[in-house]
Amino acid sequence: MFAIVEIAGLQYKVEKDQKLFVNRLKGDKGAKISFDKVLLTVNGTTTVGAPAVSGIAVDAEILDHVKADKVIVFKKKRRKGYKVKNGHRQSLTQIQITGFSNIDGAKKSGKKESAPKAEEFVGQEVAELKVEKITGTEKAENKTFNTDRATVNFGEDHELNYHLKKNNLSQSKENRKILATLGSELKERSGKRVLTHEEVDALIEKNIEQFKALNK
Repeated sequence: MFAIVEIAGLQYKVEKDQKLFVNRLKGDKGAKISFDKVLLTVNGTTTVGAPAVSGIAVDAEILDHVKADKVIVFKKKRRKGYKVKNGHRQSLTQIQITGFSNIDGAKKSGKKESAPKAEEFVGQEVAELKVEKITGTEKAENKTFNTDRATVNFGEDHELNYHLKKNNLSQSKENRKILATLGSELKERSGKRVLTHEEVDALIEKNIEQFKALNK
């Protein structure tokens, strides 16, 4: 079996009796240490941590404290007369993996994702219903807007003047008053709340004599 474990900020794949060098650890030579941040284990089956596997640890023994090979760090700036040369040797600890603790009873840590509750589905349905209602309202408003453009508002003088001018009639206050009165009577007889532009034009043609008599 093997495991992926985090040691001193780095991740290593380790097996029993394996020797490896890691960043300097606290402890004397021959000390027993343990690492509990195990990210993955493979022992017949694979167990993945979330983020770590709880209940399992990697046991190790410190063999020695050493230093790595020297690394030369050289810095230079062109035409500045600047040159710096330094050497560095990383401090390391050699350890040997002695075994794994509680490998058979390992469990993944972290919260399990619970199944969605019935209330969540209900809430989702309500939200969708609200969206549908809002969309329906917007459609209704657009429809009303389009309908308003297709009908005549008798309270607006410019709309009455438009139809009077269209039928070669004077755009006088008296003509607007007659047209408004005829429109009210037609709406009352037909039971309609609004009249279309075509209906208003037909109404003017039908009662054209009243407008002509007033203009004489």
